Amino acid sequence: MIPWGLLGQGIKAGLAIYKNKKQAEVAMSEAAIVHAEKMKRGEIEYQGQALNAQKGDWKDEFILLVLSSPLFLLAYSVFAEDEEIGKKLDLYFDKLQSMPWWIISLWVAVVGAVYGIKATELKQLGGKK
Repeated sequence: MIPWGLLGQGIKAGLAIYKNKKQAEVAMSEAAIVHAEKMKRGEIEYQGQALNAQKGDWKDEFILLVLSSPLFLLAYSVFAEDEEIGKKLDLYFDKLQSMPWWIISLWVAVVGAVYGIKATELKQLGGKK
């Protein structure tokens, strides 16, 4: 025997889920239209294409690896007790410290641009206005 009461409840639940899913799709579509109209009027910044352009981009990962590599080497030299790498890292940071300010500023600006950090945001993080 088929429990018709349970089958009916299952069908009602399925229809309710389908209806809710369609309503959510319509709401998301309407929200996208409202968002696009606000961008068109200049009320909010245009962000959609910038986010899509960054998909599959490797620059962020490359810069993160470059900036993290001295830290990885430092950790290796400490835990593996490799004094040669420790000496080379000391030399690296001494050379980095003696570089002209404009090269370091340029590097910081490039890294900030890749990660979307503006100079005004850096001032706010440092507590300066």
